[in-house]
Amino acid sequence: MAPNSNEFEVDNTLQAICYKRGSLKLLDQRKLPLETVYFDVRDATDGWIAIREMVVRGAPAIAIAAALCLAVEVYNWNTYYGGSEDAASFLYKKLDYLVSSRPTAVNLSDAATKLKDVVSKASAIASDARAVFEAYIESAEIMLKDDVASNKAIGSHGASFLRRQLNGSKNLSILTHCNTGSLATAGYGTALGVIRAVHTEGFLERAFCTETRPFNQGSRLTAFELVHDKIPATLIADSAAAALMKNGSVDAVIVGADRVAANGDTANKIGTYSLALCALHHGIPFYVAAPVTSIDLFLSSGQEIVIEERSPKELLNSRGGNGEQVAASGISVWNPAFDVTPANLITAIVTEKGVVVKTGSDSTFDIKDFVKRSSSPACASE
Repeated sequence: MAPNSNEFEVDNTLQAICYKRGSLKLLDQRKLPLETVYFDVRDATDGWIAIREMVVRGAPAIAIAAALCLAVEVYNWNTYYGGSEDAASFLYKKLDYLVSSRPTAVNLSDAATKLKDVVSKASAIASDARAVFEAYIESAEIMLKDDVASNKAIGSHGASFLRRQLNGSKNLSILTHCNTGSLATAGYGTALGVIRAVHTEGFLERAFCTETRPFNQGSRLTAFELVHDKIPATLIADSAAAALMKNGSVDAVIVGADRVAANGDTANKIGTYSLALCALHHGIPFYVAAPVTSIDLFLSSGQEIVIEERSPKELLNSRGGNGEQVAASGISVWNPAFDVTPANLITAIVTEKGVVVKTGSDSTFDIKDFVKRSSSPACASE
């Protein structure tokens, strides 16, 4: 069971992030679905380890966990021998340290940048370090609450868009990859949030989830969430996706994103690119669902996205690297955690601000314009 409830708890028993001021516990997703164990996070070092070792994973959840672990650390300090500028310098260094834990997901660096801005403004007017720390803590807590609202908006926009684009004449079977649900966010989910919304609105035929090798986030986590929510679902091997599409069982593919470049190229869990190619071949729409914080306008294309490479043990050993060795000794390993799906393979990008669609004679994404318009209160949802 989750720790005792508090004002920040989401109404979801699969909540990955359990926070109350001064305390942070992260559901250890390496042990799911067999064990429900919470990892106690006391400071930024604990948070860095939890992110790097995939106790917590999923781009939005990583960003929130990083923000909150530092909030817990400074909240629990009884004394701090320094002024407001010293406190700001301390927080800057800790945020840079946390960003180094996993480099591909832009949400983490985006959260750090926003928190640094809060700290900078607070230190300019604060009389002491505690006031700077308090400003930081409050901003980190707002990020937690905002993430849940953002995810539910993604689900709503996505469900409405799918119903219109696919004519609403039949119930839909949707394929997803990796885990993008409550366990990957502060609650509800992004791509899996869209599937949840489609199910709630009554036009989901079936969800298909891939096992997502080599860390098995699909079979361990997404399947766990789908069963828990009583959503009709089927687990498939990653290599079965093309055959499933060929036999007409898939109406749409929807995945999450760790980073979206300005042209729409999208980094997501390794294997996403293969699904996009298969979807194109079979005439199946391929959607990305992600918050606006996953968009990195500083990168012109996916070629500039840094791809994290993980331990060879995740391929060589069973249970995502935590079990006994199952591969031949002496074999070399290439284990990228992500791949980049080119924008030309993506049908649309679902965000909490609406859906980014292709425009113009060349049918490309104008993501910079979308972000600019979505920042206006008067913007249209699509």
